[in-house]
Amino acid sequence: MLICLKFLKASACKREVGRNLVLKLIGVLALQGDYDKHLRTLDQVNIPAIDVRYPSQLFKIDGLIIPGGESTTMNDLMSRIDFHNHLIDFAQKKPIMGTCAGLILMSKKIKNDDKINPLGILDIEVTRNAYGRQLHSFIDKVEVVVDGSIINERVAFIRAPKISSIGKSTEVIGKHKNDIVGVKTGIHYGFAFHPELSENGYLHQYIFQGKTHYKEENNAA
Repeated sequence: MLICLKFLKASACKREVGRNLVLKLIGVLALQGDYDKHLRTLDQVNIPAIDVRYPSQLFKIDGLIIPGGESTTMNDLMSRIDFHNHLIDFAQKKPIMGTCAGLILMSKKIKNDDKINPLGILDIEVTRNAYGRQLHSFIDKVEVVVDGSIINERVAFIRAPKISSIGKSTEVIGKHKNDIVGVKTGIHYGFAFHPELSENGYLHQYIFQGKTHYKEENNAA
């Protein structure tokens, strides 16, 4: 059975899983950064999505992505419209995915920056720009655990943070060599890399739909 939201384009549909119809609308925080890439990725895997620019929009959505960008700028913009408290309240019941700068903002502690007010949603400590500046950005393979399987995927690291420590409530789900690059705390996920720049949206699909097409289409590699 296929149901579509009338106020969204035709591709914004979700399939019925068993007898329970779950129709989710995912938001992407669109204050600064590469939010448009996330919106395109969600569209690619047929997940309804909107850009979120005001706290009042959080009541309309079932999950949120905090994208990569400039974490200090994003923090300042969030502070101007009191986004921090609203996001903390939102995280009590609904999942948030953070990538790069989003990971930094969702962390509990930032090792080398006291100007950012972290949300404390992920029980981790991070170091900003730990892989170097823009010039030192790179693409390399990471191992990510998705639905019980290990997936090797080439991903982009752009001025990426490093996860320097994790709390007891946090699970490691992604590694690059000896570095932790993907974590899960409760229903929330954080990644040091940019999954939205990959050719498939398997992480977006898994986090917000509880399933992924990756094994079916790409596991032969």
